[in-house]
Amino acid sequence: MDRLESASAGFAHAEYRFGGFRLDAGGTLYRGETPIPLSLKELAALRLLLAHPGRIVTPLELQEALWGDAPVMADSVSKCLASLRRKLEPETCLETVFKRGYRLAVAVRALGEPSGPLPRLAILPFTAERGIPEYLGAAVAEEAGERIGRAQPAPASIVARDSVFTLARRSLAPRQIGEMLKADLVLCGSLRALPAHYRLRAEMVHAADGSQAWVEDLLVERNRIAGLESELAHRTCQRLQAGGLSIVAAAAARGDEPVLEPEAYTRRLETYEILQRARYEWQTMERHRMQDALQHLQRTLDLDPALSPARVEVARLCATQALYGFMPPGVAADLAHRAAQGSGEAAALAEGILPVLAWISFHVDRDLGAALRLLREADRPAYDPWLTRMRTLLALSRRRFAEAIDLLQSAIRVDPWSPWPQARLAWAHHLAGDAVVSVEAVKAALERFPLHEGVQLYGAYILAFNGKAAQAAELAGGLAQRLPYFDLAMTVHAYALAMAGERDAARAILERLEWLSRERYVLKSFSASAYVALGEHENALAALRSADEARCPWFFQMLADPQLKPLQESPEFRSMLDALAAMEAGAESSGRAESGRAE
Repeated sequence: MDRLESASAGFAHAEYRFGGFRLDAGGTLYRGETPIPLSLKELAALRLLLAHPGRIVTPLELQEALWGDAPVMADSVSKCLASLRRKLEPETCLETVFKRGYRLAVAVRALGEPSGPLPRLAILPFTAERGIPEYLGAAVAEEAGERIGRAQPAPASIVARDSVFTLARRSLAPRQIGEMLKADLVLCGSLRALPAHYRLRAEMVHAADGSQAWVEDLLVERNRIAGLESELAHRTCQRLQAGGLSIVAAAAARGDEPVLEPEAYTRRLETYEILQRARYEWQTMERHRMQDALQHLQRTLDLDPALSPARVEVARLCATQALYGFMPPGVAADLAHRAAQGSGEAAALAEGILPVLAWISFHVDRDLGAALRLLREADRPAYDPWLTRMRTLLALSRRRFAEAIDLLQSAIRVDPWSPWPQARLAWAHHLAGDAVVSVEAVKAALERFPLHEGVQLYGAYILAFNGKAAQAAELAGGLAQRLPYFDLAMTVHAYALAMAGERDAARAILERLEWLSRERYVLKSFSASAYVALGEHENALAALRSADEARCPWFFQMLADPQLKPLQESPEFRSMLDALAAMEAGAESSGRAESGRAE
């Protein structure tokens, strides 16, 4: 559930008073005692604004809440808001903020008691039977969840996707997953291919006892699969009406999609399928599949340049490839900037892109002030995996370990079966110098997620540093063998071997990485630790120098690594630390200037 829904969930059926108006719980707007007719779109937009008085609601947020992913004209949002503004005249309730969005400029009062906590809904990836594209079951579940979460008022609180999908991959029963995630309801089912149709059987299960709440069969033509997730969301919202859901939420979940001409629908179908395949491919975290995914995403933008979800995926994919060492950070930054700028204002303000732009501002542009401004703009009270990831990495790079640990512990409470927060929590304790805690954390993560690449990577490094080098070398070696193009795994393997006293084997890996760097980009930050373990301090400084020049996203984190303590007296190492201090000073100066202008 995003920041818009989370803030308003408790007052989903409240009556609002603002200016000289009253909006009752049933959705009728009154000026005094005179009813003012509103269209469903106008009502949904007004509810969204009322739920967040004084806050700027962006055009993208309005478009997603009112139309979902349905293709609409570029001026659809502005026309809807202009119509709503006319109905609120002569009072100046609705304000347009240039290039940012809309907000209510009057006091808003929500009347009545909160409707109580929303039911927690876990949506499992649908089982794809023979003849179904492998990405489709997960895509339908994920997109239906997003649509239900965006509905106004929200009919349910959607349980974190990563935890749900992690447990589903373990073939647990829906009831077990619901119990483990403290969900009230679980939505699951299967996709079957028929000669001319796809059949989706969706089943809602009570997590408390495993009993079936309802079952739906959806049958769609194969050439109209792009509407399946919106129909599923719409039917789910209708089924949840017993809890008081208004017609506005069901309409928003479905998206009120327009009827398209055959040629336009064919193009939309192709775009949808390519986008979903790209999402599936790049989340495998394999180098060649991530590169294929980038080509798929570029193809979707060729078909529909204004498709914001594709632009968000491009930015996130590029940042991830840079973190994995699969793409030079400068190239990733350039592609992400193009994705943010290519579709105009809406994409530039998209919450999915802002955290990536913050990452670029800090690591590539070395502008901490800009990074902090972007993260403030993207901030939301509800948990968002991407925002948490970027905020955590920035905090670690700035040596704000307590802040990073707090962010990660909060993430784990919301998303307890997502591997990345638990792996990064162990890493944060390691960088903070909490050796005992870091080892305990990484052991717990390895026990829960023994085959996850991030858990294995951080685990091998932390175990090697803390006297368990043989175990670490076995762990990192297995990861490097399983993912042969994952240079970080090779580097950590070299480090573990060096700590285990196998110096020749460690040097052989480092020499191979040096040779590979002549042909393609190789991430060097972690090599410094292996060289320090070998006693080769000049080579360690050279690796850090290379990482600095390449704007490696791990560079500032590695400067805090306890393994590099022997380098701290080096003038070159101190100058690297001075660069971070200068960025902090620049951000503080910029912040004071902004405060002065605001006053």
